[in-house]
Amino acid sequence: MSANRNNPFYQWVRLEQPRLGTRVVWANDEFFGAKERLIEPTEPVFIPDKYDEHGKWMDGWETRRRREPGHDSSVVRLGVPGVIRGLEIDTRHFTGNYPPQALVEACQDDSDVPAESAWRPLTPMIDLAGNSQRFVNVDSGHVFTHVRLNIFPDGGVARLRIYGEVRPDWSRIDPRERIDLFALENGGRALLCNDEHFGSMHNLNLPGRGVNMGDGWETARRRRPGNDWVIVALGHAGTIEEVEIDTAHFKGNYPDRAKLQAGRPGDLAPATLAAESEHWPVLLPETRLGPDARQLCRDLAPLGAVTHVRLSIFPDGGVSRLRLFGYLERKS
Repeated sequence: MSANRNNPFYQWVRLEQPRLGTRVVWANDEFFGAKERLIEPTEPVFIPDKYDEHGKWMDGWETRRRREPGHDSSVVRLGVPGVIRGLEIDTRHFTGNYPPQALVEACQDDSDVPAESAWRPLTPMIDLAGNSQRFVNVDSGHVFTHVRLNIFPDGGVARLRIYGEVRPDWSRIDPRERIDLFALENGGRALLCNDEHFGSMHNLNLPGRGVNMGDGWETARRRRPGNDWVIVALGHAGTIEEVEIDTAHFKGNYPDRAKLQAGRPGDLAPATLAAESEHWPVLLPETRLGPDARQLCRDLAPLGAVTHVRLSIFPDGGVSRLRLFGYLERKS
């Protein structure tokens, strides 16, 4: 996943990613385009001469032309429960076959396809245009497990992106269980960095190892004094006892060294957070890194429970994954 600062919801996590376990579990019609294409991680493409048995192949979910009253719908089940902050309804390459309107609903439910009574509106009716990306702000603090995209009356949508933050049910996690406190599935999120020219900071806590060099956080070649850094928030306050810095696929462009600092800054503005983090206590002193390798670090300072970590790399380069293993802070 590359960095796209023009996206108004870039600071949030993409909850619709299949590698989080998200699935499109139902659609009333997918005659021209399979429902699963709605959440494909790749950008939609147009292949002029590609046809299949149903007609023109389109890279998205597309229903047939409706000849009776009603509208078409598809249901997405999130792999992890989350608070939704924004949506992107992408109709790229759909010009004469896009739906003119859409409405999105959501719910929290244990079943694959929730009953009609479970749904609540997440947006008002939204006007769509062809071959475009429509960003929609969502003002709701509720935790959801499912999203339903309703299109009126029919047509094709290339991608549905669901932006927000993961909200695990912490009551189900034993505080004696050792977990990755920064893992995306545990609510961790990258907040701020000074550079992500080649690879997004949001890749740092994705599940599994990086699939290629583009699946990590990578900065531009530094031509001036200093070093690069990223600040991340743990999903829950906790004590970190082991760190893994993975430079998978970064062979001629891995950082020479890395350092970790940690703190409990509270809710600060980005500029204040960046400045304050320079003075946080050191969790891991400057440590040499190697190419295309997992580096496990256990000799950490005993800082107690923290909520945020600053990873500094010297002078620049790429890190595929950052794992921060430890234990949840116990409530007194």
